[in-house]
Amino acid sequence: MSRSLPEDDVRDLLTRVSEVATAARDRYAGDRPGRQPLHTLYVPADRFSERTAVEYGEEARRLLETHAPDEVSFATAFGIDPGVAAVTRARVMDKLEREPVEDLRIDFEDGYGAPRDEEEDRHAVEAARAIGEARRAGVGTPFFGLRVKSFADGMEGRSVRTLDLFITNLVGSTGNVPDGLVVTFPKVVASEHVTLFAETLGRLEGALGLGEGSLRFEVQVETPQSVVDATGAVAAHRIVDVAGGRLTAMHFGVFDYTASLGLMPWEQRLDHPANDFARQAVQVALAGTGVRISDGSTNVVPASDGTEDVRAAWRAHAANVRHSLAAGIYQGWDLHPAHLASRYAAVYGWLLPRLDDAVSRVRAWRELAPADGVLDEPATVKSLLRYLRFAVTAGAVEEPDVLTRANLTSADLFGKEVTGDSSQRR
Repeated sequence: MSRSLPEDDVRDLLTRVSEVATAARDRYAGDRPGRQPLHTLYVPADRFSERTAVEYGEEARRLLETHAPDEVSFATAFGIDPGVAAVTRARVMDKLEREPVEDLRIDFEDGYGAPRDEEEDRHAVEAARAIGEARRAGVGTPFFGLRVKSFADGMEGRSVRTLDLFITNLVGSTGNVPDGLVVTFPKVVASEHVTLFAETLGRLEGALGLGEGSLRFEVQVETPQSVVDATGAVAAHRIVDVAGGRLTAMHFGVFDYTASLGLMPWEQRLDHPANDFARQAVQVALAGTGVRISDGSTNVVPASDGTEDVRAAWRAHAANVRHSLAAGIYQGWDLHPAHLASRYAAVYGWLLPRLDDAVSRVRAWRELAPADGVLDEPATVKSLLRYLRFAVTAGAVEEPDVLTRANLTSADLFGKEVTGDSSQRR
């Protein structure tokens, strides 16, 4: 057999190919394992207590019982497929009873203001202690943290002081860094600030005797500079690089971002095309890195406790949640108890109508048979499995039901990727 390039002549090329592939795998290692919260609830620090999550859940349930008391009114209020309205409503009510808040961020920035130093000191200490009390009482949230002030507005000293007080007293109250803790770093105007914030966390770990990397953070995308940097590159790449492995997510800030572009107040909305561009740029940059993306908030809340006003707020928020979901962004901010009801209703109502189709297609793949004339590619099967994982972790459906109907094991659903030549699966 004749060859023009013997093995010895291409060995150096193949070595370099392998090195490039290894570097790409290291940078793009895939989705971070574990559950991503559906939302982050922001509560001003001066209004936070150990019962905040419970109280928000109670109010969300009251609003549902008052303004969407049955499946028909529920479907109308949230724009839910009537065919899944009953099960969706039941799931939402259960969620609000069992785990009303998934991720809670105690806000020391825009939603809190700039009180006197002694007052913010006190709130930082009280918030840390309240977190410990909530966890001991069994009413803590799976994910939590604080949002500090920005380094971009001359408040860096206050930002670091609040961070120090909160983390130091939290560790003192709980004895460690509790699982699910994350710090939110807002209004990035230069990647160097991200570098310095990561260094601040490292110094705090050293002072408290914590393991390296114990303190993680997320960056808020609220400025043009956090979307495209001064060189014209998508800024997320550099932000990930300088965060020192501590970056968990980038959270989009609708109102600061649109204001910074000069949009008029009535155009400051989550589904504005300018926001879509920014989200997509960040989404592409973060794809495969394990750094997650979260959408922003809806500022529409009930103007009164009247049914018309409550449902108007629900409709606006649910529409924005569905806009994010359709774009592949599965987390967003919430600001009000009403948003808990519309968050879970919109997510479950979006997921459940697709369940039968997804389980039948995955089962057909497992059994090497086409499903209703569809021959799914491996990439589509990965997407179907991602959907089923999301439906389970979101609480829209029970894992045993999915496993049985799709002919899967838990390891199939959560523990490995689908591989192989699609032609062998047909």
